Amino acid sequence: MKAYLGPMYLALAAAIWGGLYVVSKFTLDTIPPMTLLFIRYLMASVVMWLICLYYQVPLQLKQYRGLLIQIGFIGYFLSIAAQFIGTKLTSAHMGSLITTLSPLFLSIFAIFLLKEKMSRNQVFSMFLAIIGIFVIVGIPGANGGYSDQGLGIIVLLIAALTWGYYSVISRKASRYYSPIQITTIGIWLATIITFPTIFFEMNQWHYQDLFTVPVILSTLYIGVISTALAYFSWNKGLQLTPAHQAGLFFFLQPVVGSLFGWIFLKEQLSVTFFLGSIFILIGVYLTMKTEKHSSISKETKTETA
Repeated sequence: MKAYLGPMYLALAAAIWGGLYVVSKFTLDTIPPMTLLFIRYLMASVVMWLICLYYQVPLQLKQYRGLLIQIGFIGYFLSIAAQFIGTKLTSAHMGSLITTLSPLFLSIFAIFLLKEKMSRNQVFSMFLAIIGIFVIVGIPGANGGYSDQGLGIIVLLIAALTWGYYSVISRKASRYYSPIQITTIGIWLATIITFPTIFFEMNQWHYQDLFTVPVILSTLYIGVISTALAYFSWNKGLQLTPAHQAGLFFFLQPVVGSLFGWIFLKEQLSVTFFLGSIFILIGVYLTMKTEKHSSISKETKTETA
């Protein structure tokens, strides 16, 4: 059971973020992207502060503060802002495809920054998951629809690149800080950095729009569930799982997002969705099997020693 704890945290985060695509699709029709990002982090900041206060978690962090600053700026602000803007410049279809390349960048950074080697099984699992993504959302340019979206594609690639980098430095920071400390400080920094951007969108919405039941429920999900809970789960999973294996769980997002879209938005699911999902799930299963085998081997060595 202990071997599956990290994957369970990672799968929970990925499932929550999969639902975020459906919720944000509705909310962004009312609230501009950077304003929604600020509201998201503001709500999560309050929740994380209350949790730290209740459990008396120390937040006066003196060592390796550069890692935490990078997590807040690169992971929580730059990556998510690029994802929002890139999706707006292209499409949700293109956004879901390119941002799921994050595990590739995660593995590359893990090799150079964490010195983690990638096994053949992990390479094969990654390959299966990538095939699954392309089966589900298609190949860019196959229908001639993406030729004029170059800027948006570049921005989305930045989002994927920075998310991969954030995940690696978050795993590195977990050597010195707990997941709740990493999550709280990162969200606080992102809230401060995002605040000035809302003034550029003040004429695009009205504050009265916040006080409708659908928007209130949506922002609560975005701020509390998909930010405070999901980021904590992802950081906790990264602490317990090697980076190469952790990245595979990111591929669960489009699967869950598509299922939620089918349930709540009445979107149709094609045969390619189920075929691609099978590839992704096999890849995730193989990496979980590798994690379990690795944990058993370590326990055996410890007992022998």
